[in-house]
Amino acid sequence: EAPADADVVIGVPDSSLSAAIGYSEASGIPYEMGLVKNRYIGRTFIQPSQAMREKGVKMKLSAVRSLVAGKRVALIDDSIVRGTTSLHMPLLVNTDDMQLDQCRQLKAAGAKEVHVRIASPKMTHPCFYGVDTSTCDQLIGHRCSVEEICRQIEADSLAFLSEGALLRAGNRKEM
Repeated sequence: EAPADADVVIGVPDSSLSAAIGYSEASGIPYEMGLVKNRYIGRTFIQPSQAMREKGVKMKLSAVRSLVAGKRVALIDDSIVRGTTSLHMPLLVNTDDMQLDQCRQLKAAGAKEVHVRIASPKMTHPCFYGVDTSTCDQLIGHRCSVEEICRQIEADSLAFLSEGALLRAGNRKEM
């Protein structure tokens, strides 16, 4: 789904690496480790406050300039929940997710374009099973259209996995 006109596929460590490798294999676009993770920063989306999530995201990833400079990047991530991780990789803006910082960081390292592909459907409703997203307003996917999210994270394009593709991947029947 959602082909990108890109020179390289990069996954967001660690949760998106398998999806990025699969995207690379399916598209024929080479895969590279273009983002390096600080192993001492845990899962930022579960931190109890927005300030703590933003601080963690700023320290979480670094772009590898030699792998992204002058290239069109297909950036694969597992999800966009609040918007904090996309917005804070590692340059911080006052928005929701880490993808904004990822896009800015890759462009600061010389990427010509960043095309974000999310390996799950857009999250539009809360999860009550231990993840701290208790209201719809906390979810960028509930508040914004795909085009609005794309602008907020400063990506050149954005696509989420369709619900149908998710069901097919798990050998489930579409509803």
